[in-house]
Amino acid sequence: MKITFYGQNTLALKIGEINVLVDPFITGNDLSKDKVDIMDLKADYILLTHAHQDHILDAEAIAKNTGAVIVSNFEIANHYEAKGFEVHPMNHGGSWDFEFGKVKYVNAIHTSSFPDGSYGGQPGGFVIEGEHKNVYIAGDTALTMDMKLIPMQTKLDLAVLPIGDNFTMGVDDAIIASDFIACDKILGCHYDTFGYIEIDHEEAKRKFYEKGKDLMLLDIGEAIEL
Repeated sequence: MKITFYGQNTLALKIGEINVLVDPFITGNDLSKDKVDIMDLKADYILLTHAHQDHILDAEAIAKNTGAVIVSNFEIANHYEAKGFEVHPMNHGGSWDFEFGKVKYVNAIHTSSFPDGSYGGQPGGFVIEGEHKNVYIAGDTALTMDMKLIPMQTKLDLAVLPIGDNFTMGVDDAIIASDFIACDKILGCHYDTFGYIEIDHEEAKRKFYEKGKDLMLLDIGEAIEL
């Protein structure tokens, strides 16, 4: 499994021969818009954790360009299906076996509305069980006891956690979250995109390191392989 970071919460997962894109927000992100051409991105599936603009902005353009299936909660899926896109609706606690692996839609504590203020269902995260590696993508969330349920069913190889604070967990809560999910290999997201969520990178890494954990903060376009 290859994972490429495109800023904020935008990830590209290459799982076997399948391309999965998560929360595409590039053209509105000053940190990535001049580094990434969304028309160059490959996507067989687009996973959306919730309806906020900084998670869905480029979903339509990329889906039109690639024919990707949009996977999200029931309300978000209905929103895009009404626009003519192919979708797969999910809801909390439910899972589905896709061609790239099993996906479970899990709880997140946040809000979810489209840019026009319309209802975007309840926010969530995704646990993806690939053929060889398992990943938890938390989406935007506070620290929640529900995270303790994840390792009861799935042994994680990597967790993608928000660390920018103010709108989501900060670094200290993300460290506790990593304990809850029994995963010490963390990819940070939802930081530095705008003033409210700017962080001190070295301090964040140090705090994780002192707890025996590995926090990765990737540059735009940088990738890791599991």
